[in-house]
Amino acid sequence: MNRTLMISDIHGCIDALNQLLINVDYNSKYDQLILLGDYVDRGSNSRKVVDKVMELVQEHHAIALKGNHDQRFVDLIYDGTSSIQSKFMEHGGLRTLESYCQLNDEVSNEVLETARKIIKADYSHHINFLSNLPLFHEDENHIYVHAGLNPDYSEWRQQPEHDFMYIKDKFIHHRFEDLHKKVVFGHTKTKDIHGSADVWFAEDKIGIDGGCAFGMQLNCLIYQNGTYSVEHF
Repeated sequence: MNRTLMISDIHGCIDALNQLLINVDYNSKYDQLILLGDYVDRGSNSRKVVDKVMELVQEHHAIALKGNHDQRFVDLIYDGTSSIQSKFMEHGGLRTLESYCQLNDEVSNEVLETARKIIKADYSHHINFLSNLPLFHEDENHIYVHAGLNPDYSEWRQQPEHDFMYIKDKFIHHRFEDLHKKVVFGHTKTKDIHGSADVWFAEDKIGIDGGCAFGMQLNCLIYQNGTYSVEHF
């Protein structure tokens, strides 16, 4: 492999993902693509993004991690309790349902239940795929996670699953002295860290969520021969 390409928080932005892969001249024969989660919600084409991610994993040896929005979508389809429905809709879930189903009516409990049944029946392969995604990946240079690592755990692999998908400030503001690898993460928009949608570099971690679904940009962090570069769309 010549390059490692890292992208996070696509959130239904299929056009941005496709164009970004073109811009970086992605070739799976030579590049290892790592996707850091949150493929659904907020953007308009969650279904197409999940299709694309599945293709990249199954046909191009990409590595895809699970984000909190992906887990919340799985929970909605498998469970669908009122609290899960509320959280799902509160965080951009309506756009996901619209990409899978034709929603002609105002979204009521009945409409939402119908959408759940349609997705469970017609797109169980999507839900199974998202449900079984790993929470982290590690290679000789980096630790890859959706949200971050909890510094309260000396062995980071033993931290709760929730932390891999949700942790924010406790991770971002902690300096990890003993990892000997940089942590690459999404989840927290880089604009909220350093006031810019550009990739945020710290000594021990790198944040890459450019806030694409909020009208900002989709970042691709490129690692090759010990150096970093960035492309965005």
